[in-house]
Amino acid sequence: MEDASPSRTALRVARLRALHQISPEAPLFRDPYAIAILGEGAPGEQQLAQEDTHSQRMRLFVAARARIAEDWLAAAVHRGIRQLVVLGAGLDTFSLRNPYPDLSVFEVDHPATQAWKRRCIADAGLAEPPTTTFVPVNFERQRLPEELASAGLKSTEPSFFIWLGVVPYLTKDAIFSTLSYIATTPGSEVVFDYSEPYENRGAAGRAALAFYAARVASVGEPWISFFVAGELAKSLSGLGFDEIEDIESGDIAARFSRAPRRVPTNSGGHIIRARRSPATAP
Repeated sequence: MEDASPSRTALRVARLRALHQISPEAPLFRDPYAIAILGEGAPGEQQLAQEDTHSQRMRLFVAARARIAEDWLAAAVHRGIRQLVVLGAGLDTFSLRNPYPDLSVFEVDHPATQAWKRRCIADAGLAEPPTTTFVPVNFERQRLPEELASAGLKSTEPSFFIWLGVVPYLTKDAIFSTLSYIATTPGSEVVFDYSEPYENRGAAGRAALAFYAARVASVGEPWISFFVAGELAKSLSGLGFDEIEDIESGDIAARFSRAPRRVPTNSGGHIIRARRSPATAP
């Protein structure tokens, strides 16, 4: 992504969330601001009618990961979490929908993408939420811990981190640096999605990887990092996370229906939650 340009993949994700609101599967994830924040650029019935299999699967994955992340957030708020950090927020609208009056939200993104989002909010006639702090961070020049601290995040108190649609685009050094930072505060947890490598996927998963990887690479934002589930869990444990929940994309549908758990298809996509419980503090 160029310094002066917002992320094109962030726009695509926002369009998928908006399209989902007019789809038959809309109850999976309701977002009343997804269409409004895109203004005239929001998709409509025509785009839904033209949706192919690949696009439908990605739309449902985008909706499901948001729903799961916010379900996990609700549980964390119930446990007492009062700080949320949304990493690579793009046009995510949780801050506009925040149902928790005492939950402080810190949105972190590249300065160009964040400036674009704030224009979209203003153009939609919406007010920036008073409980939200925007934290522009250029990761090539700034450090996340220092920028969050300057923005008012209390490092001695646990936080919940939502990090969706970002990890595949980062180097493993950058990923584990951020995870190490999150793990320094007992009680903090993180939700992110990741993909398994080509060789670990079934036939359908390999075809999907080839299709989506080519698409994001074509706009200059290629996928860089892939993980094997067991190896990632071991790495997270090594950082201090002792509560890990990993959902393979083939099992997501069963989570929101009465259908029995399906046999894994090795499709390659995962949503994972990792928490360092307070009891692990030295």
